[in-house]
Amino acid sequence: MKGSILRQVSILFALGILAVGLITSVSQYRVSNTVVRQQMEIVADTIADEVKMAIREYPAYPWLIRYWYEHDDELDIEYDADFGPGTATEQKCRILGERYPGLQLKYADSEDIEAMSEEDRKLYAEVIYSWIITRLNEIKRAYSVSFLFCVLTDQYYASQYFLLSAADPGAVRGTDYEQVYTLGTTVDVTESQQMAMRGSQMKNEHLADAGSYMDYYSYFGFVNGKNVLIGITYDLSGLQANVRRQALQNSAIAMAYQILLSLLTLGLIAWFVLHPLKKVQKNIRLYKNTKDSRHVVENLAAVRPDNEIGQLSQDVSELAMEIDDYLKRIETITAERERIGTELSLATRIQEDMLPNVFPAFPDRSDFDVYATMTPAKEVGGDFYDFFLIDDDHLGLVIADVSGKGIPAALFMMVSKILVQNTAMTGFSPAEVLRAVNEQICANNREEMFVTVWFGILEISTGKITAANAGHEYPVLMLSGGQFELVKDRHGFVIGGMEGLRYKEYELQLTPGSRLFVYTDGVPEATDAEGKMFGTERMLAALNEVREETPETIIRHVRSAVDGFVKDAEQFDDLTMLCLEYRGA
Repeated sequence: MKGSILRQVSILFALGILAVGLITSVSQYRVSNTVVRQQMEIVADTIADEVKMAIREYPAYPWLIRYWYEHDDELDIEYDADFGPGTATEQKCRILGERYPGLQLKYADSEDIEAMSEEDRKLYAEVIYSWIITRLNEIKRAYSVSFLFCVLTDQYYASQYFLLSAADPGAVRGTDYEQVYTLGTTVDVTESQQMAMRGSQMKNEHLADAGSYMDYYSYFGFVNGKNVLIGITYDLSGLQANVRRQALQNSAIAMAYQILLSLLTLGLIAWFVLHPLKKVQKNIRLYKNTKDSRHVVENLAAVRPDNEIGQLSQDVSELAMEIDDYLKRIETITAERERIGTELSLATRIQEDMLPNVFPAFPDRSDFDVYATMTPAKEVGGDFYDFFLIDDDHLGLVIADVSGKGIPAALFMMVSKILVQNTAMTGFSPAEVLRAVNEQICANNREEMFVTVWFGILEISTGKITAANAGHEYPVLMLSGGQFELVKDRHGFVIGGMEGLRYKEYELQLTPGSRLFVYTDGVPEATDAEGKMFGTERMLAALNEVREETPETIIRHVRSAVDGFVKDAEQFDDLTMLCLEYRGA
């Protein structure tokens, strides 16, 4: 099973089941929490309304709230009283009844209370406080909330002042955390509680998380510069545990169903997918080892073609037969390529032999020296150079660049070279030679190829060069003691471009020690990996670095500079250079 599809799919299923279980558990827990909060808020609204009604039953409640707040340290409160005979609250009611016969304490308003003496006001405030606390205790027990209270807070909601707090029987009243706070207890509130208090006034969300508790606030009114709020606290520890347990149980049930479904799915995948796939795989290996397409086609015919795997088996059968056919064609193509390669190699040698390639070229002549190289971009190239003695006192120099590359350019190059040399040997001047060659090429040039040519004739005895340029690069001349500089001669049109052309001649005067350098555009246009060209300026700089050296050294140095510039970039054009050193008689 190691590395098999079934193992990988099983792992993916297991991870998917775990992920779905986790997502289900978290989402159910959050949904349950949301539902619980919504239910809490609905119930809390009901409780808060009952508390508000219990307080508002007393017409003088604004006066009472203000009095309780201002005199909290003076009041003698009987918390959680049963109002039986002999209790403090019962005695206070009896005293007030004797002093104010006919006054119903529950329905006394602010004017009735203001008419009392200060002592009786205090008694009244204490009695009503105990009555309201008793009612709040009943509401708390009826709804089973953890805490039920009424608080006062300022506009910043930084703390809350406990005015009323309900308690269960036997609960401890005090000022410590989780005790039922007594009148006047002030505590700081959390940021969550502050937001809930503020929200209660704006009728927005007013539930606040407080650890394992949840606080609810409902706005009641504004008394004595303070906001009056009804507060309810729920203990969520048990409820949250139930929610978590229920979420885990539901997630476990969902995961169990998913495991059963996954096992069934994996079984179906193994039978309907992997089994036929293994048959296809087996036959692919068979073909790999034997290259027997007939046997493979017979085996794969048993795979049902009514689904994608059946189609795959047909494709493999067809592919095996196509590969057999392709291999046969490859053998033929390979043999043909080998033949072409051999012929190209022969063409390369023939082209090399067509150009002067033995140096020194004229070992018996001490009045000049010449050196040249041609490096094609492909197996054969379209550039060519030539030098030849027309007679004992005249040396012909040619550098040329045929349009295009490869075999066509090489053929055109050979024709052009022969025509230039043969015409020059008739004694024509450079301009006449180029004119005559152009006429011959244009007479039968259906492919419309052309060649740029620089042709010069050196009169060896005087050092004078007569030259003509048919669209070729500028020659570079260094006079004795000077530096290499471009000779911006007048260009004529390229050879083979148009019939009836005539070319202009010009003269260069060499002195002993002078050097002439001619080249094709493959030198200045050599390009590096970033698309930058070597350029004429770099070429001149390389020439001047070795200007006093021999022609061979000069050309090798320029080639080294070009190679150092382009580095690993592919050679796109032929590189051809010729250098002449004139030494004089």
